[in-house]
Amino acid sequence: MTDTTKTYEVGFGRPPRHTRFRAGQSGNPKGKAKGAVNLATDVEDELAERIRIREGDKNLKVSKQRALVKALLALALKGDTRAAGLVLQLVGKLISPNGETPPETAADLDSADVAIIERFLRRREENAQ
Repeated sequence: MTDTTKTYEVGFGRPPRHTRFRAGQSGNPKGKAKGAVNLATDVEDELAERIRIREGDKNLKVSKQRALVKALLALALKGDTRAAGLVLQLVGKLISPNGETPPETAADLDSADVAIIERFLRRREENAQ
């Protein structure tokens, strides 16, 4: 063949040129809203929110997460066996036998996990102010 123009073969993954997306045009123009968050982010935000609690004769301002842990421990100390079981599971999962931090280190985390943790800590500091 002496034809200098290249022929374009239409097939799987090779749509006709006239039906392709135009340059600068999104294939999903409505897409995900910029402010949309997932369930994990909603839960993180809600647990990081600070509330007032009364402990003895003191008024404290703590995160909801901290308040949940305090309530769970109070139930366990009062003899609630289900609460005690949950506390023991948490202790076993989060605290090693010799009292050190959890066995996971920053080197064991991938970049996505580190980004999530940094974002959570940043929000937590913003909420504390």
